Amino acid sequence: MGADFTTDQKRYLEGFVSGAKAVQIARSAPAPAVAPVAEMTGPDAASHRAMARFEAEGRKLTPEEKAKREELGLDAYDRMRAAAREGVFPKGPDLLRWKYHGLFHVAPAQDSYMCRMRIPGGILTHWQFRGVADIAERHGGGYTDITTRANLQIREIAATDGISALEGLVALGLTAKGSGADNIRNVTGTPTAGIDPQELLDTRPLASGWHHYILNSRDMYGLPRKFNVAFDGAGTIGALEDTNDIGFQAVEVMDGFGVDGGVWLRLVLGGITGHKDFARDTGIVVRPDEAVEVAAAIVRAFIDTGDRTDRKKARLKYVLDSMGFDGFLKLVEDKLGRPFTRLAAAAVKPRAEPDRLAHLGVHPQKQAGLNYVGVATPVGRMSAAQMRGLADISARSGDGDIRLTVWQNLLISGVADADIAAVTDAVEALGLSTKATPLQAGIVACTGAKGCRFAAADTKGTARAILAHCEERVALDGPVNIHVTGCHNSCAQHYIGDIGLIGARVPVNDDGDTVDGYHILVGGGFGSAAAIARELYQYVPADDAPAVVERLLKSWKAHRTPGETFADFTRRLDPDALKALATAA
Repeated sequence: MGADFTTDQKRYLEGFVSGAKAVQIARSAPAPAVAPVAEMTGPDAASHRAMARFEAEGRKLTPEEKAKREELGLDAYDRMRAAAREGVFPKGPDLLRWKYHGLFHVAPAQDSYMCRMRIPGGILTHWQFRGVADIAERHGGGYTDITTRANLQIREIAATDGISALEGLVALGLTAKGSGADNIRNVTGTPTAGIDPQELLDTRPLASGWHHYILNSRDMYGLPRKFNVAFDGAGTIGALEDTNDIGFQAVEVMDGFGVDGGVWLRLVLGGITGHKDFARDTGIVVRPDEAVEVAAAIVRAFIDTGDRTDRKKARLKYVLDSMGFDGFLKLVEDKLGRPFTRLAAAAVKPRAEPDRLAHLGVHPQKQAGLNYVGVATPVGRMSAAQMRGLADISARSGDGDIRLTVWQNLLISGVADADIAAVTDAVEALGLSTKATPLQAGIVACTGAKGCRFAAADTKGTARAILAHCEERVALDGPVNIHVTGCHNSCAQHYIGDIGLIGARVPVNDDGDTVDGYHILVGGGFGSAAAIARELYQYVPADDAPAVVERLLKSWKAHRTPGETFADFTRRLDPDALKALATAA
């Protein structure tokens, strides 16, 4: 049926035609020739067919699905411009639609917009970085936040300024399109791509190619829920690809296994650690030049099969749980028009481990005489003045690139040996640091209650307090990741932290008054040490969280076996034993 008909109109026409035929049969006369209604075509057809299929099964679409069918957010720009002229924020379904352009109305936490960008692989030029600082100062709160998808957010944008911010980004060669709502989020890659002595593959062309494919393929915006894709080149700094819906892992395939030896991409699927699952190996390898095509086929199979009646079950993980990997991958092969290449694990050489401290401090590049400098931005926040200062450093003493990481910090690449001291001094003069302490390297936090209506606590404030408290009291000799997230959306991925904190309102009296607080988990991990953290404490007031973390760290140092990591220590002992040791620390 044609795209111009609504579902109700289609059903009416189908019923009318059936009724007419029945009348003709009853009168023993031939039925009149009725032209069939055309099958829906166009880039929105697949998502609309999926919606119609659920309705035909007697299931009710979510309000978000109905809103997307009425008007996809991509088509709302004229109304967004009118709203900006009137100085009003969106309401109802328009809250979702505006997110398709990267604008999030974050009331009641802030009665303003947050704008999230798309920065493929997290790499942008010094002049783009400076331009974002200018936009943040002109139209926002004068600062940006680095996200856990190696991205930037501008906050405190007035209702009148949202369109100006979006168009300012486009003028810089950047965009925010599809950075929120039910879309494919920022494409992540290895932050040291192209400069890493350890890497097997430069992921920059892959991240960029997939980014542009998404932007230029309207059907990539027909998803039932958000979707994450990452490319990991096996470099020194990991991309956390196993936490994504699709992860492409660079691997070296040996000769003698029926395919050409060399660098391929291993395909892993279904990661969503907020739902306690990592991406799992499919046994499939993909040539790098096929990656974008394969990613698109997977997304199209997800558009056909993803749940549109339950937002909590509308992610790829649940399709894989329901259909099984083999069933889903057969659909993907049908989309591709060819079978996948499957290889036994024995055909692939072991991958080098990432360095959990390598995103801070000075590190040599594969280019002789050059280095990258990892800069710590406390829980990802930078003022516009600091951003301009970093842009100056990159332009003056680096190769002109700023590289964001999933650890909420950034790298300045292409620094000559002779310029290292000047660069580190200049960074310190901005009120930032290049020091690679284990705690600074491993602490991440989502936006929290000061900027997100879902969060139950001020996560960035708590993360800063933990860092300040523990750095003075605990001398660590190995990395410990602390992830502070505000709600079950798990933007800071609390389940993969050595220590994870998730926001909770903590009762303080019988009158129902509450304060910021957390449930605290331990034992998470990622990569080769992947594990979902388990809950240890409930309803810890935010003011007490730094001391609780201190005691956990001290108990590990006092009672670990030789070489035992914090994660292994917390996994070895049962919760009661851990709490007893921490209490005594």
